Amino acid sequence: MRRLFVSFTCTLLILLPSSGTFAKNQTISQHSNTCQRTQSSPNFLVVGGGGAPYFNEIALEKNVLYFQRTLQFLGYNPQKFASIFFANGNDGQASVRYINPQGQEEFKKPEIPNLKGATTLSNLQSYFQQLAQQPNPKSFFYFTGHGGRNKQDLDNNSFYLWNEQELSVKQFSQMLDKMPPKTSVVTMMAQCFSGSFANFIYEGGDAKRPVALQTRCGFFATIKTRPSVGCTPEVNEADYRDYSSSFFAGLSGRDRTGKAVSSADYNKDGRVGYAEAHAFAKVDEESIDLPISTSEAWLQRKFSQTQEKALLSQPISKILQTARPEQRYVVNSLVKRFELDKQKPFLQNLENLNSPKFQTDEQQAYLRRLAMELINIAGEKQIRTSGNKKDIATLDRLVKCESGSWGK
Repeated sequence: MRRLFVSFTCTLLILLPSSGTFAKNQTISQHSNTCQRTQSSPNFLVVGGGGAPYFNEIALEKNVLYFQRTLQFLGYNPQKFASIFFANGNDGQASVRYINPQGQEEFKKPEIPNLKGATTLSNLQSYFQQLAQQPNPKSFFYFTGHGGRNKQDLDNNSFYLWNEQELSVKQFSQMLDKMPPKTSVVTMMAQCFSGSFANFIYEGGDAKRPVALQTRCGFFATIKTRPSVGCTPEVNEADYRDYSSSFFAGLSGRDRTGKAVSSADYNKDGRVGYAEAHAFAKVDEESIDLPISTSEAWLQRKFSQTQEKALLSQPISKILQTARPEQRYVVNSLVKRFELDKQKPFLQNLENLNSPKFQTDEQQAYLRRLAMELINIAGEKQIRTSGNKKDIATLDRLVKCESGSWGK
């Protein structure tokens, strides 16, 4: 489903740890049927919804509900582990836009269990301040809402809060800069132009500055220049095809309708990491999105278009020699989809590809995802063989963060 408002973006939820008044909700009995908090387990804060009723689609509300179901399926009680802010919160306004069975547009109040309040800057600031006081400040940040495209600086796009307020990449990063160095934040953002937020790994969100002291990494529905899909007023979740649906299906092993999906544990270590869920989404999501992670965005900054062309001129089989299991899954799946020859380079395969196989926007997106994956793999090899200790250390740090999981 395409978004109805191209100037905005879909899906930003923020998942952070609760403290203070919420600490009592995080105490779990030794005999609880939900997971107990461990040092490897993140806290969750969810922030979602549009900036006003006219672009606060029901799909965004359903994303929050799906996230809660995902937590439950993986053994976390949402009431105890997640703090949720959505659109106008609990003020009683009918703000959620949807299409009724008669095909007419209607609005209703948000219906999200344990909703804390509205999506406001003050609520975000308050939670980051509380997070800073935690002994082990570790957060998973998921945003589901809309994003804005900064025509003057695509590296500083924004996402929308309630009342059409915006928070930019640099503003968000500056909030995190105030956190203790031991802080760890993992994001999953599915709004349009969300790839711009890969810059939150840098101090002040500025790619010209050093990588921040805190551990930061994330996953984004699409690159900084493109809108994403998923913001729809349609009610039937079985028809949803978007990054959130695929990412959390990969992470949990269950799609948003409750059906089991194939395992994304590509390295067979007994758990599904964030990077594996990201890889699952690249293959599963049938849309125009071009998913990207922080390490992938960092790598792609290192290579010019000419250098990327050179990377894609290597045989696919040669590039695969240094691929991680989740990367190999993406390449092999998409090569099979288009019946490509792995003994030949991607660019040569492209020349021989029959046009009917990539006539649709979705098919073209799959081809671009394959090209991006090959560049990521080949580019990483070049960095690791370059002898540049600083770049290798940065890459190792990002890959380690991205390979984490919700852990138990």
